[in-house]
Amino acid sequence: MFRKSLILALAVSLAAPGAGAEDVDLEVVHRIRQEALQKSQVMNHLFYLVDVHGPRITGSPGFQGAAEWAAGQLGEWGLENVRLEKWGPFGVGWSREYISAHLVEPGYEMLIAVPLGWTPSTDGKLRGTPVQAPLERHATFRRDEAAIDEFIAKYKGKLSGKMVMIAPLKDVKPQQKAAMHRYTDAELTARAEAPEPQIPIDFSDPNLEIPEDAEKRAEMYTQAPAWFNQWRRDESKRIQGKLNTFLTSEGVKLVLHPAALGDGGTIFPPRMGDRDPDHPLPPPAIAITPEQYNRVWRLTEKGLKPVIEVEVKTTFHKDSLDSLNVVGEIPGGSKAGEVVMIGGHLDSTAAALGATDNAAGCSVMLEVIRILKTLDLKLDRTVRIALWGGEEQGLLGSKAYVKEHFGDPETMKLTARHDEFAGYFNVDNGSGKIRGVYLQGNDMARPIFKSWLEPFADLGAKTLSIRDTGGTDHLSFDAVGLPGFQFIQDPIEYSTRTHHSNMDAYDRIQPADLMQAAAIVASFVYHTANRPEKLPRKPLPQPQPLERPTP
Repeated sequence: MFRKSLILALAVSLAAPGAGAEDVDLEVVHRIRQEALQKSQVMNHLFYLVDVHGPRITGSPGFQGAAEWAAGQLGEWGLENVRLEKWGPFGVGWSREYISAHLVEPGYEMLIAVPLGWTPSTDGKLRGTPVQAPLERHATFRRDEAAIDEFIAKYKGKLSGKMVMIAPLKDVKPQQKAAMHRYTDAELTARAEAPEPQIPIDFSDPNLEIPEDAEKRAEMYTQAPAWFNQWRRDESKRIQGKLNTFLTSEGVKLVLHPAALGDGGTIFPPRMGDRDPDHPLPPPAIAITPEQYNRVWRLTEKGLKPVIEVEVKTTFHKDSLDSLNVVGEIPGGSKAGEVVMIGGHLDSTAAALGATDNAAGCSVMLEVIRILKTLDLKLDRTVRIALWGGEEQGLLGSKAYVKEHFGDPETMKLTARHDEFAGYFNVDNGSGKIRGVYLQGNDMARPIFKSWLEPFADLGAKTLSIRDTGGTDHLSFDAVGLPGFQFIQDPIEYSTRTHHSNMDAYDRIQPADLMQAAAIVASFVYHTANRPEKLPRKPLPQPQPLERPTP
């Protein structure tokens, strides 16, 4: 009796008028915490998405299997309107089937290797001494293309039938800081501060320089209009296609890359192939660890003629598999026509089983749905889950869904359902616990989320950042003026070990962190579904055409 009275008193205190606080049902929060933290099934969801169905490349059997399994779970839990909703066309699907890579002379070493996405199979088992043909790549398109033109001029007629080492010797430095990291209080305080005002960038300037530094480049891209982002994707593919056309026409048998990042057996492979059937097909290509790549390079450089043996088998899926999103919903009560959405992307990249990116986020969202159904919570608004396809190729699944159901960001022509949308929450930043919310420039959401986070301060979640965060599916909703949010998460090993790498496996997941995330998201969904008003919205954005403006 005392505990219930205390909970009710705290609820009244949190909802005190004049304090700008939002109503918080602490009794429901307590029940959600109990279910999420003590009866969790989130790692079981993760097991099926990663160990059974990974990798989950869009348009591959792995993705199809994961989507069907997730839809089956939603159906078992009693969700309605469960469907595999088609979108697209995506292009050509691809899957890896087999790889064997060895250094056999002068001393045997098994090579840790992954095939690059959308590269074809080798012509059986290849055996021979690779040749060095290093290509220096750059961050800006103009310098990148100039380097490729120089490469083509230098090696034309010299690479037929060769296995080519296409990158220079990789500099491997000792690790000076831990690969694993959680945000400190000081870092969270800094993240909560508004960014410095920026002078507007003229993205139509043909002489615009793209910074070499990755952080500065990412900061610059947060200001970029939709047409610029589309243009740089197209330019990147065009320039890569020029290289692929040359290598294939020259008769290169295999391209060897060192991992773009990583060491100690971790491979973050570069991108070489492409899902577009009209783009040039690359030669077979693999990435190996920097240490092993360097060994083969040094042996070749000294004239010792090392011998490697490589076989790769891949499959292209042109017509057999559809592009799709997994969708299901819990119907609401008094405001059933209004919708709260949660989601994360189901697809993974070529080298990865996709545990932290993004089976973690999908497992959290599945667990949120399980919690809401298990507790049989009253929900005034309909709650809908969507697990997206094609995120890794540019948020394709969520963009297609938003365009069909809510509005077209290119024209800002909106559907009738746009007004019925209450809010969208996304998880897609790895395995780390939730530390707060990116407000995506929506100041009006600050007092609401502050109140909803207070019951989870003891679990480390209390930071609100006005900043935008990019690269994932909440942006598709934000692009048409709908309130869409991504949570702040501890990085753990995201950039150092797991993101798009061969080490993005089940064992790199932090179970307690996913349990904490599921509790917080479930509470946010419950309160959004039962709030008197929908979440506040920013003013509608201007249309964002994808066609580059004429200078």
